[in-house]
Amino acid sequence: MQMDASIGARLDRLPLSGFHWRLLGLIAAGMYFDSFDIYIAGTVLAAMVHSGESTLSLNATFVSVTFIGMMTGAWLSGLLGDRFGRRFCYQFNLGIYGFASVAAALAPSIYWLIFFRLVMGVGMGAEIVVGYGTLSEFIPADWRGRFGTILNLIINTSLFLSTFLGWLIVPHYGWRWMFAIAGCGALVVWFLRKSMPESPRWLASRGRADEARQIVERIETACGSTVNRKPRVIESVTESSAREFYSSETSETSDSGRLGDLFSRRLLTRTITAITVLVALFTVNYAFVSWIPTFLVKQGHSVSKSLGITALMFAGGPVGSLIAFALAEHLGRKWGIVLFSLVCVGFGIAYPFAQSAVAITALGFAITCCIYVLSSFSVATYVPELFPTELRLRGSGLANTAGRAVSIVVPYAVASAFMRFGIAGVLTLIVGTLLVQALIVGVLGAETTQRSLEAIAADAGVTSAEAQEGRAAAAME
Repeated sequence: MQMDASIGARLDRLPLSGFHWRLLGLIAAGMYFDSFDIYIAGTVLAAMVHSGESTLSLNATFVSVTFIGMMTGAWLSGLLGDRFGRRFCYQFNLGIYGFASVAAALAPSIYWLIFFRLVMGVGMGAEIVVGYGTLSEFIPADWRGRFGTILNLIINTSLFLSTFLGWLIVPHYGWRWMFAIAGCGALVVWFLRKSMPESPRWLASRGRADEARQIVERIETACGSTVNRKPRVIESVTESSAREFYSSETSETSDSGRLGDLFSRRLLTRTITAITVLVALFTVNYAFVSWIPTFLVKQGHSVSKSLGITALMFAGGPVGSLIAFALAEHLGRKWGIVLFSLVCVGFGIAYPFAQSAVAITALGFAITCCIYVLSSFSVATYVPELFPTELRLRGSGLANTAGRAVSIVVPYAVASAFMRFGIAGVLTLIVGTLLVQALIVGVLGAETTQRSLEAIAADAGVTSAEAQEGRAAAAME
């Protein structure tokens, strides 16, 4: 525990520098192509139906295997990343995705394309777990939330690029070039990311202290840091509680945390919280963002008008990420999730009563904005922070797997709610999900803002009042 705290303290003391921005760029580049590939599916599948290479039924299979692959990848990345290291895992999954994308560009039939899409899905599902988790272990505590929101913002811009390139390329050169662009881009990033170091925090958790120190020293040199390397006192609940945490259920397997530890008395509330926020995020996102054009058409708007309104609504995405960037280190992750869940509930309740196109667009913009604030706070930042280093990717992977599994069912729930109760039924589903999230995060969630990852881990299993008292005592020292 002392080694973990020492390494973590040195990383948290570093001034923000080119090293951190380069790390962000390399992680963002890999995740960008991952997201880009998700969004090109609509363009590619439409072109294949038009050319007679596919059918609606085969297109549905293509979409289904994408989710199955992503769910599998999220699960495997947690196991592999915590056992073999962050560096191995992010290179392994990006390599799988890159080569499978190139193979998809050469697929002789839709059946082969579906198979390669399944393989690609494994890499895509893994990248979101490893990318956010790895970034959190390098960035100083004062900037960790803001870097997570920047990464989330960069990834979300892939929707525009994939749509624009699809419009530019597919009608003239065919759908294969879309997969070729994604695959070649991912392989270029794979080569560039070979220079990224292993996470010192992970190395320390595995007992590889010398390697961790050497990497931290290189990072300190790159950052121009000349600070005293004697570790500062890390805030925690109390020294005894921190020691108890590491000596009981975690430190006995500190070099290889067990999956069962996520359901131990100390980490169960963290696991429930993480699963809740990702299930809620995927449910709300797929229930609203993915279906809004259909809702507008069903409400009597023309296809052209509905797409125009949708485009204006979705402009709330980057605005939401920017709001999250501004508030991440001030409002906090826990209370930010609670607050914006409730704000989104208010907009969701008002939406069915909107009559004019202006009111519908404004409320849709506001709901989209809230969804992307929640995305920046939750999947990008909060979930990886909740777990100790030796279980970080397993915890994030489990939560992402649960979210992906629910996302397979959400379209059917949305369709059923809309057919039986109209838009009010869908909004009721969204509002109910957000209220459950606000309740569980408010009651069980831990605040992680501007705290070292080691201090957050040491607080696991204690009440919020005890954690607050411990932090106050540490501050007085």
